[in-house]
Amino acid sequence: MRKLITLTVLFMGMMAFSQNKNAKANIEVDGVCGMCKERIEKAAIRTKGVKSAVWNVDTHELKLIFDERKTDVKIISKSIAAVGHDTKEVKATDEQYHSVHACCLYRDDEVKKDHEKKEED
Repeated sequence: MRKLITLTVLFMGMMAFSQNKNAKANIEVDGVCGMCKERIEKAAIRTKGVKSAVWNVDTHELKLIFDERKTDVKIISKSIAAVGHDTKEVKATDEQYHSVHACCLYRDDEVKKDHEKKEED
């Protein structure tokens, strides 16, 4: 019995140390413009444990640095969805999606085309 308790304590100790305080992850987040970028990054950064969040408008990739002891990709994705942006893991509700500015409605084909035209000019 004593060995079992010792092994359990050792295992729990190893688990605590195995979490990375500077974990890195890249996630795909839907958006179309600079206003989206600001909203996405702000939502990610305001998530407890996130140290850095940089979203690329062209690739839709959000590069994260975060403390795994305080948060994870699912929680960060939920924070981003709450401000209206879809991730691969969590989709924004229709209400959340429609809370963004009209030019940021990334699910609308006309809005996407409009942003593509602006990039070409």
